[in-house]
Amino acid sequence: MDIIVFITAMAALIYGADFIIKESERIALHYNISHFVIGATLVAFGTSLPEMAASMMASGQGKSDMAVANVIGSVMFNITLVLGVVFMIAKSMNPDRDLFAKDSAWILFPVIVFMLMIQDGIISRIDGLLFLSIMAAYLFFLFSSDKDALEGELDDDLEKESFQWMRTAVLLGIGFILTIGGASFVIESGSSIARDFGISEWIIGLFMISLGTSLPELVVSLVAIKKGNADLSIGNIIGSNVANFSMVLGGASLLAPLSVDLQASSYDIMIMIAASLALLLILANRLYNKAGAIFLFVLLALFVQNSITTL
Repeated sequence: MDIIVFITAMAALIYGADFIIKESERIALHYNISHFVIGATLVAFGTSLPEMAASMMASGQGKSDMAVANVIGSVMFNITLVLGVVFMIAKSMNPDRDLFAKDSAWILFPVIVFMLMIQDGIISRIDGLLFLSIMAAYLFFLFSSDKDALEGELDDDLEKESFQWMRTAVLLGIGFILTIGGASFVIESGSSIARDFGISEWIIGLFMISLGTSLPELVVSLVAIKKGNADLSIGNIIGSNVANFSMVLGGASLLAPLSVDLQASSYDIMIMIAASLALLLILANRLYNKAGAIFLFVLLALFVQNSITTL
């Protein structure tokens, strides 16, 4: 029964986030906010809503392992699974933007800050504020960078629709209810599954919850491929990972300080660092192809294999 509740709640979490993303975009378009600002919002916030809801709910319930593991797992799946699928499926990717020169710092800097913060085994409220400042710096960077880089992430069909405040308000409300309610049931059912099968809450957060909350990024990337904009998926993942560290961990640690068992989580953190370095190598050498995909899938296999053996 708990597994059925977990899957249903995860679906509600993801659908709720999708409602919020689309309705926020409608509001922005209605008020003539630039495509760049909408795209920056989607990258920085929209697709990370499930991770944020799940980690903040876990933090509020005193489940630090789930909150932290969800972020580490989401970063891993975003890079290895989502980009791996993109590179494997896309026929050709030739980004106009020099991703390595402009965006490589945002791949490594949040990881480095995270590693420094957890050396004492605690992500404190002060650490949370520092994480949130990274988000502010990233948004400033986006506003001052090439506006065209993010425009392709928008749903063009929304621009043709008439704006209706009542409809948007209702759908936004439904979205928030589904997201918050779904997150609550995901954490509760996930904890119950962990107890029933003797699985640690770290593994539940690292593997089951993080895989589910990475689905919005996967969906956005697959839609981008369908529209012939597969290269934009890379920017989406970089932005989502910055948001995972800054807003998700930052927000969760503001609710309650998060404890991190460095010994138990060392392998997963090492794999996450390896995935970030692999993405840097791919950007530097422009390996936006099946070779890059295989590179990432190998890391994904190592991550999954370790998670399964520790069940």
